[in-house]
Amino acid sequence: MRSPSPRRSRLTRSAAALAAFTLAVALPLTGTVTAAAAVTAPTADAPAGAAERDPKVVFKISDPRINESSGLAVSRRHQGVIYTHNDSGGVAQIFALGPDGSTKAVLTLAGAGARDWEGMAIGQDEKGRPAIYVADIGDNLGGAWPFVTVYRIPEPTRLRSQTLRATSFKLKYEDGPRNAETMMINPRTNRLYVASKLFSGALYEAPARLRTSGYNKMRKIGDAPAIATDGAFAPDGRSYAIRTYFGARIYSVKDDGRPGKSMRSVGLPAQEQGESVTYSPDGRSLLVGSEGGGQPVYEVPLPESAIPSPAAKPAARGGDKDGAGEGSRDSTSTGVGMFLVLGIAAAIGYGVVRKRS
Repeated sequence: MRSPSPRRSRLTRSAAALAAFTLAVALPLTGTVTAAAAVTAPTADAPAGAAERDPKVVFKISDPRINESSGLAVSRRHQGVIYTHNDSGGVAQIFALGPDGSTKAVLTLAGAGARDWEGMAIGQDEKGRPAIYVADIGDNLGGAWPFVTVYRIPEPTRLRSQTLRATSFKLKYEDGPRNAETMMINPRTNRLYVASKLFSGALYEAPARLRTSGYNKMRKIGDAPAIATDGAFAPDGRSYAIRTYFGARIYSVKDDGRPGKSMRSVGLPAQEQGESVTYSPDGRSLLVGSEGGGQPVYEVPLPESAIPSPAAKPAARGGDKDGAGEGSRDSTSTGVGMFLVLGIAAAIGYGVVRKRS
């Protein structure tokens, strides 16, 4: 999505303030919280502020060409390198950023379009080699596109500006088109997931193997936070995070590699238009970015309760044949949902004003 005008920025701050006020009123009245509210509400399993105690700026994006950073991914081949991309309307390019935020290389995707890029992740190709996936999955009109596309290029062994042929995978949701900004790949299974945005927050799972011919059906397997703007799996594949404009929620992963239950919420620093997240290489922090020129990328330490123990017993299989339900167990109160409508409606209004003319 394009960087907002000053008027739109004011609307964004108003939406956030209204959402926060709504939560402050709703939570004491009910004592419960829906999945949508859980993203911003503090949890009781850690002291207040534990997730935010030491966020720090890792670097600022200095390249003036990057003014709509909408995705982040940590390189598997090049230590200290983080990939990002612009949102839409430009050349299909990925920028490789060094530890100081400067651009080390530009990867141009041959055979790819840049209609509405909204996320990226590192996965593997058919031979198990590191590959970069970029998700052209945005749909500000809420269902105008009959299918969306994910592009894949090999992660180069030599980091230099170059053009790489992209492999295209067309995706169709089983329950019809929708807007989305979150694409994740489980490093253990190489399976791709997409979370839709706005009120219809849902998590969709791609087939185990993506095909280049025809369409890959995305099957709904659970819920996702409302207003989801990005997500990522931890490097060990045992947890994943989905962020919104206001915070993030951490989820566990089952022993079969599929998404599990909600673990806790994590506060994020205030950002101009926070639309990107990935994990640090050690999996103990989130890296979060924002659209806009010269934006900082923050490192947000995760509380221990948001990091699964390697010795922990894996989540049990069964009881939920299609994998749905685990992520929806936070949603327990219709009453809270009614209160949340007021707050999230402000964010919906934000999405409306950000539609391109």
